Amino acid sequence: MAFLLQLQPSLGFRNSGHRASATPIGSLSSHVDCSTQNSVHFSKWVADFRSKTLNFALSGTLSLALSLTDLRKSELNFVGVGFAEGKVGVNKPELLPKAFSTVIDVAGFLSDGQEKRIVQEIADIEKDTGFKLRILAQNYPDTPGLAIRDYWQVDDRTIVFVADPTFGNIINFNVGDSVDLDIPRSFWSRLAGKYGNIFYWKEKGEDASIEAAVMAISSCLREPVGRNNCAEVK
Repeated sequence: MAFLLQLQPSLGFRNSGHRASATPIGSLSSHVDCSTQNSVHFSKWVADFRSKTLNFALSGTLSLALSLTDLRKSELNFVGVGFAEGKVGVNKPELLPKAFSTVIDVAGFLSDGQEKRIVQEIADIEKDTGFKLRILAQNYPDTPGLAIRDYWQVDDRTIVFVADPTFGNIINFNVGDSVDLDIPRSFWSRLAGKYGNIFYWKEKGEDASIEAAVMAISSCLREPVGRNNCAEVK
């Protein structure tokens, strides 16, 4: 099961209107040839620009959205291709903490006090619900990347929350199969839209986005499973 949380940017062009001007008959042929050539060159430039922009957007999304793929079964590229030129996936176990931790803040977004509060909240979530929340805060390419899979022993009850502002929305998830059965898919996209958007974390800080998302996840996981569970991002 896989779906992307981040939206692809669209590219539009606006045609500007120009008033027609009179052209002498003797220069009409050369004027038409020149206009045709310019039109062909412009069309080619537009096509190339669109292609490069789309490649950039797609590669960026693949880098950070994690596609919500099951980490146990795939060679998931956590930060995949970084830009259109195609960066390779990152696997840096040396960036992992020596002691086990449910929060890895390579980017330094969180204070010591914030990290301790989040670690405690994660422990309470796991004790009360059986679901495992794991958080990686990073700035690509400074990340342990794929190494977190074995470090955290990711399984079908694991939620991997990757906080990385590189491509705009700071909130990205990988959700295990069992989590997906209990939590509506729309919850994750609504959560990213509310607390992960660039306006929110630019104003309040990356740490505020992370903490707000953790509390919203905690609230959602504690709700009784039903048709309307997690209908509101708290």
